[in-house]
Amino acid sequence: MHPTALLLALLIDAVFGEPKALWSRVPHPVVLIGRAISWCDARFNRGDHRRAKGVAVMAVLAVGAVLVGMALAAIPDFGLIEVALAAILIAQRSLCDHVQAVGDGLRRSLSDGKRAVAMIVGRDTGPMDESACARGAIESAAENLSDGVIAPAFWFLILGLPGLLLYKVTNTADSIIGHRTPRHEQFGQAAARFDDLLNLIPARLTAALIGLANGWFDPAPVLRDAPKHRSPNAGWPESVLAPVLDVAVAGPRSYNGQMTDYPWVWPEGRREIGPDEIDAAVRALWRTWGLVVAVLALWSLLLAVF
Repeated sequence: MHPTALLLALLIDAVFGEPKALWSRVPHPVVLIGRAISWCDARFNRGDHRRAKGVAVMAVLAVGAVLVGMALAAIPDFGLIEVALAAILIAQRSLCDHVQAVGDGLRRSLSDGKRAVAMIVGRDTGPMDESACARGAIESAAENLSDGVIAPAFWFLILGLPGLLLYKVTNTADSIIGHRTPRHEQFGQAAARFDDLLNLIPARLTAALIGLANGWFDPAPVLRDAPKHRSPNAGWPESVLAPVLDVAVAGPRSYNGQMTDYPWVWPEGRREIGPDEIDAAVRALWRTWGLVVAVLALWSLLLAVF
């Protein structure tokens, strides 16, 4: 895929984000993907052989995504559909808006901050204080920069629209059924493992981009802290954004009423944090986005010249 198409998509997303006037009238593509996955979950996640059923469902979803992407890419429209879908499915503006909403909420009240952070994290928000809310927002900023921006952009650049749709179907499946719960431990295993595979390179690329864009060049704490994360990929961007902001993230948190003592990432960082650190995280996201845009613009210029 030509880097100019990705460049245009990133710029369109940054300007327009996810316009409520549009998505209140028609379902967002990710919503449609989510409905298909939920239907498969309700229909097939029962009885025996759930792991095999999950593999089959994930295979059908993946092949279907690639075929749809190939069909759309074959339409002779000078790449307009590809650019438009990439702009819709790459979520930099939406990510920054949701993370910033936590900081804005905390400036009003703790309860407003909790309501905002509940939109972007899966942990229990009831026990959270201001610092825990801020940590949740910052961790979500790092992880979703990879999942929502760099990874889909990477697969779009490598494989075009089929790659982008394959990634979004897989990532959405992981978020819906890829959980280690009694219901999804077996059925969602294929989705979780395939998502881990597709994010293997983008997560580490995201970490490098955050560091380069924000002046952090010490790999030692990243190599120390990234493997501590329960996810094989999410720890990489988190372990760079944390020292960039000089804040400690991860640590103890509650899921379904059960407190879990996760290790700290960048434990030497500040632990009493709030809206100002969230503001700094959002600025770091935009600087990283700016670096990606600059690289794509230079790449496109070189292709045009040579």
